[in-house]
Amino acid sequence: MSQRLPETDVTQLPAELPRDLVVLDVREDDEWRAGHIVDALHIPLMQVPQRLSELPDDSRLLVVCKVGGRSSQATAFLQAQGRDAVNLAGGMVAWERARRPMVADSGAAAQVV
Repeated sequence: MSQRLPETDVTQLPAELPRDLVVLDVREDDEWRAGHIVDALHIPLMQVPQRLSELPDDSRLLVVCKVGGRSSQATAFLQAQGRDAVNLAGGMVAWERARRPMVADSGAAAQVV
């Protein structure tokens, strides 16, 4: 029997994210530049294993991608490493639909690509 992957919906998150929650965005660079969650940490999915030491081990990780596929893979990996990680259901698409704040590296209007 497989264990269910920890997952949360954007509507379950408070408007102001808790200080001890680290948002880990596992999308590619171009997706990140177009729009991301304020104060998120960006590590593309394929780099997560090599960059594991960059993640705090005393905080819960909210893992996000565009729609939830890549972030569920990262969440499963992080859980296997003993990290407290939870997947954001619907990813950045759900975040944007909920009109949650985002920023873009270019200073332009943030969007999910």
